[in-house]
Amino acid sequence: MPAGGAGAAVAGLREATDDDSWGLIALVGACWAEYPGCVMDIGGECAELLAPARYYHGLGGELWVLPEGSWIGACVGLRPGDGQRFELVKLYVARHLRGRGLGRALVEMVDHHAQARGAHEIELWSDSRFHDAHRLYERCGYRATGATRELHDLSVTTELAFNKQLPAT
Repeated sequence: MPAGGAGAAVAGLREATDDDSWGLIALVGACWAEYPGCVMDIGGECAELLAPARYYHGLGGELWVLPEGSWIGACVGLRPGDGQRFELVKLYVARHLRGRGLGRALVEMVDHHAQARGAHEIELWSDSRFHDAHRLYERCGYRATGATRELHDLSVTTELAFNKQLPAT
């Protein structure tokens, strides 16, 4: 299914390749750098970014990128979870592209792809510091579950769980 199916077309969005690795690392690193204490350990905690297409395809998932010249301006992914639950992952939008509806369109696209694959629920985990992202998820119909998890990483990350029920197709 092409990226940006019904109701969520994002011009220029395409499936990630392993050649997108350094562009993804730059994007994610720039987003994390906006938050004090949030650091990137590529080899240890973010190794999937070194071969993103291979990693997500190996899980039965997908990762999409929005190229912007020689950079990556945004990304988002989807991976299967338990049963008919999927997980929205790696939603990052470069600071200068925010506030234009791109994040919402990427979330809606993931919802559409998950539903087309038979998902009844989508979950996601978000760093507790990413308040703007939490507001976006809630505007897109996701609800905080109250669950948290500690990652025991260099950033001392606590993540919050969100989920969304999808209508049966």
